[in-house]
Order: sequence, then C-alpha cells, then structure tokens
Amino acid sequence: MIEYHDPQANSSVAVTPYQLGVSLAGGRPLTVGLLANGFPDSENFLNLVAEALAVEVPGISFARYNKGNASIPASAEILSGIASQCQAVITAYGH
Repeated sequence: MIEYHDPQANSSVAVTPYQLGVSLAGGRPLTVGLLANGFPDSENFLNLVAEALAVEVPGISFARYNKGNASIPASAEILSGIASQCQAVITAYGH
C-alpha cells in the first residue's frame, strides 16, 4: 500500500467562501470590464479572454480600461467607469 503525505500545513485563518459573482445565465445584458495594468500584452491577453467569453456567453459585451502604469492604483475616473458600466471586471497583469 502506498501512503501519500500532504505537505500543506493547517491554516490559522478560517476559510471564508468568496461571495461575489455574476450570473452568466438568464438573458440579462452583461457588460464585463477588462482592466489592463499597462504592462506589455496585458491588453492583448484581455482581448483573448474576451474572445473566449464571447463564444461561451452570447450577448456579452466588454468595456476596456487601461491604467497605463502598473505602479499606480486605478484612477477614480477608471473606477467610476467600471462601477457605472459593468456588472463584473477582469484584471490582467501582463509582462
């Protein structure tokens, strides 16, 4: 008989299920924000994610944002646009 040892230690932090989400079913319009951080290819990667999602979720639309500089937080203008136009957001950190 083979026994396997799990090297993971027990966590001292309780597991908290992630509660945020958006339904992809139901026929309601869905706009997903795509937030690139400004690194090369972060926008290209998000474009490929959008293409794949569009195949799986008919009628989905996308709003594209780019921080332009990975070392700074997203501006209030970008965050406001995401909050007002999108039901979900995907961020990307390209290199």
